[in-house]
Amino acid sequence: MTAREEQAAATRDALMAAARELFEERGYGGVGTEEIVRRAGVTRGALYHHFSDKRDLFRAVHEELEQEIVAAIGATMTEVEDPRALMEAGLRAFLDACTDPAMIRISLLDAPTVLGWAEWREIDERYGLGLVSFGLQNLLGESAEDVRPLAHLVLGALGEAAMLIANADDPAAARRDVEPALLGLLDGLRA
Repeated sequence: MTAREEQAAATRDALMAAARELFEERGYGGVGTEEIVRRAGVTRGALYHHFSDKRDLFRAVHEELEQEIVAAIGATMTEVEDPRALMEAGLRAFLDACTDPAMIRISLLDAPTVLGWAEWREIDERYGLGLVSFGLQNLLGESAEDVRPLAHLVLGALGEAAMLIANADDPAAARRDVEPALLGLLDGLRA
């Protein structure tokens, strides 16, 4: 990278970090672009050089968070060989991620509204569907036909569990409450 490219990357990273902190603290609607650039220590022009508007910056923050979560879940799954244990590990890692304040505020509460359901769902599928499909293929074995329709249904169940956790007064308790039901769903898949 040239010095200019490094500076541009550093500016973009600073904007993303500042926006992520602020969006987590107060939500999309409670944060203005002036506050983001002030916290990032950059100019307003720098914001609009990297992002078309606040929504575009929010989308980038949301996608970065999704990438991190899928990478963390995938890392827990790579350590497990038994197909059932693999799905359980992934499920538990996902539920744990759903109690993270950034995930709750940015990805679960604000993203569906800010981005619209269709775009939010497309991002969710882009990052989560492959991981769910991989787990299901391993769980169901070589005899399983196309797992994609089933993966969509499981992803939907995971999304509903995430929303229950995000909207609960006690996300940790809600996480504990939904885990047995999701594990029961996995049991039903092998029957």
